[in-house]
Amino acid sequence: MVTPSSASSGPEIPGGLVLVANDHEWTARSVETILVAAGYRVVRTFTAAETMDVARRRLPDAFILDHQLPDFSGLELCRQIREDFRFGASTPVIITTAGPSGRTQRLAAYEAGAWEFFGQPLDGQALLHKVRAYLAARREVIRVTMAGLLDPETMLYSRLGLARRTAELASDAQRRGEGIACVAMTVGDGLADRDLTQRIGELLTRTARTADAKGRLGPNSFAVIGATDAAGAATLARRLEQAMADVHPTLRMVVNVPELATLKELDAFSLLERTATELAA
Repeated sequence: MVTPSSASSGPEIPGGLVLVANDHEWTARSVETILVAAGYRVVRTFTAAETMDVARRRLPDAFILDHQLPDFSGLELCRQIREDFRFGASTPVIITTAGPSGRTQRLAAYEAGAWEFFGQPLDGQALLHKVRAYLAARREVIRVTMAGLLDPETMLYSRLGLARRTAELASDAQRRGEGIACVAMTVGDGLADRDLTQRIGELLTRTARTADAKGRLGPNSFAVIGATDAAGAATLARRLEQAMADVHPTLRMVVNVPELATLKELDAFSLLERTATELAA
């Protein structure tokens, strides 16, 4: 059920394509009506299998999934979306349910990769606000990617983006009297294939701290930069090495810890170039 108050939510930015996966006709049609009235385009599907097929052809900007689809759950479908390189972590996924919507259900949805979880009655106005905010965030990710700050295969920072973020981290660390460290790795001499680079990107995202900058230095080399000291960098290197053990057999790592006194004048590009040179040696 969608609450009547959902009809008005203020101006929306039109043009986004939202995929609504729900086999309950009345609910799906209600959500579609609200989104279309706000300027969004909508494609509807009824099963999880159909959803993935349509999504790979239409490339929606956001998903609204029912918790229980006829073939399997919206949680499993959400996991499949997150694992698909076409969508990754940057595509908003909202899960709705006609059943219980307590804390356990919400946490399960978040663990599966959903950005939001709505129970019944579904507040259409709140849903529109969420869609608007999430699509704005997605547009920013796309903008940054197009500007060259993100690597499109892994969604990690590109070398340019990593250099900019490193300069920011160094400036913050210098103000706090802390250090930073760069832990870099290469996965062999050849060009890493798309599947491998995506797996490495996912592992780096899971293994490093949220505040750390994760980036791709080259076709087969990657780096993590964060506020820490030499001991912390060594711990991070061991953690990354263990995480990568099942990914590639010829992992090589380099750890660079700039002197605290140099942080204020740190040339982030030089640090990355030096690290990349050491990796290639």
